[in-house]
Amino acid sequence: MNFRPSRIILAMCCMIVHVKPAAAEDAAPRPWKDTQGRIIQASLVSSNADSVTLKMADGKEHQLPLARLCAEDQAFVKSLSAPASSTAQGATPAVTASSLTRIPVEKRTWPENVVVPTKSIEIQVVEENAAARKCVYRSEGFEFTAQAKLMPSVMKEVARTFEATKTLVSSLPWGVVCRPPEGFERYQAELFETRKDYIAAGGPENSGGVYMSGDKIFRVPFPSIGLKLLGKTYAKDENYDGGTLIHEITHQVMDAYLTFLPVWVIEGTAEYTEMLPYNAGKFRADAHQKGLKDHIQEMQKRGYAIEIGNLEEHLKMNRATWSGITDISNKKMGELYFRSVLAVYFFCHLDGDKKGTRFIKFMDAVYGETEALRSFFKDPRVKHLEGGRFSYPTNFPPPDMKSETAPFKHLDLLLDGRSYSQIAQEMTEAYKAIGVKISVN
Repeated sequence: MNFRPSRIILAMCCMIVHVKPAAAEDAAPRPWKDTQGRIIQASLVSSNADSVTLKMADGKEHQLPLARLCAEDQAFVKSLSAPASSTAQGATPAVTASSLTRIPVEKRTWPENVVVPTKSIEIQVVEENAAARKCVYRSEGFEFTAQAKLMPSVMKEVARTFEATKTLVSSLPWGVVCRPPEGFERYQAELFETRKDYIAAGGPENSGGVYMSGDKIFRVPFPSIGLKLLGKTYAKDENYDGGTLIHEITHQVMDAYLTFLPVWVIEGTAEYTEMLPYNAGKFRADAHQKGLKDHIQEMQKRGYAIEIGNLEEHLKMNRATWSGITDISNKKMGELYFRSVLAVYFFCHLDGDKKGTRFIKFMDAVYGETEALRSFFKDPRVKHLEGGRFSYPTNFPPPDMKSETAPFKHLDLLLDGRSYSQIAQEMTEAYKAIGVKISVN
């Protein structure tokens, strides 16, 4: 994973949650059949929209894509997590905090291999108007508007990275619920044939891609997604490194959380997903330590020190201060990104019980904020106005969304009664235990 000065996010992105079937906790072993007819005996631990976690007879748990199960077993899993009743009109109720059965923090586990489900990258051609330079394609979770016609096989390769990243974020134990922004059936991406077109559409000149939270669209030029023109047809560059893309897609699928997360968590989690070994739709999530050490080695080659400096200052840094530092130079931006992933990795894998429990609790609290805001905007007392503005009764205020306070509301869950100096010492010792000498105070 390499830091790239071209990386930029104009937003502050969607978390994953494992949906636990009502009967999963005490589920008895049963036969499970895959699409090739092979049968295993296992009990269901948990499931989400893309995968299931099964416990084998030896007690080990394994996660596999839902698409690998036979049609009958897929239907069985979906029936367990389906709403018990429908609305009066027969429509499926909106997903809310109360309607989701969330896996308890202490029962969440870190995945091993995360593989994009085959069904999620089946491409639907919605429109192909070469003269108007508008071609629209859809995968399961994304809608792509491209300026040139792309062959289904090429579009599938483009969609693979998007869908795989969404699957990854949805498989980590952070409890992130990945769903498109309100008003969209799918996440939106605009693909521009040239950098000139990209910049004309609002893409920053020093960026390789940008997610804009204002209109909820990820804009990216063809070269940044590994597309090159061969004759009259676009093809995928086999040597393409999609790291920056993974970073930005992580922001996009975590859009609902940006308001309530400190910048170091926003950038640190995106750096985390980017540093995991990835190839052709498969993340080696269990190789996180190798990914971290490879990243550290690369950053050292680029002249960066393994340091966080003043921990309290970094964890409590607001967006204005962050922007002021990153505006100085790409070097300063790289320092903040590097410090952020070092902090996120510590809280996910080295802190306390080494299971990331404090960080998961923190993210769960942030999830509660996103649900409160979601409920607020769905309330009939809230009137939606032009330009994204809204009005509400004085006795029905919205959740705190101030950038000075909202991102730090639940920081105490990470501290857990500890001083910053104590955490700095624990961080130093924990990194030393895995062979990394870090400077933090």
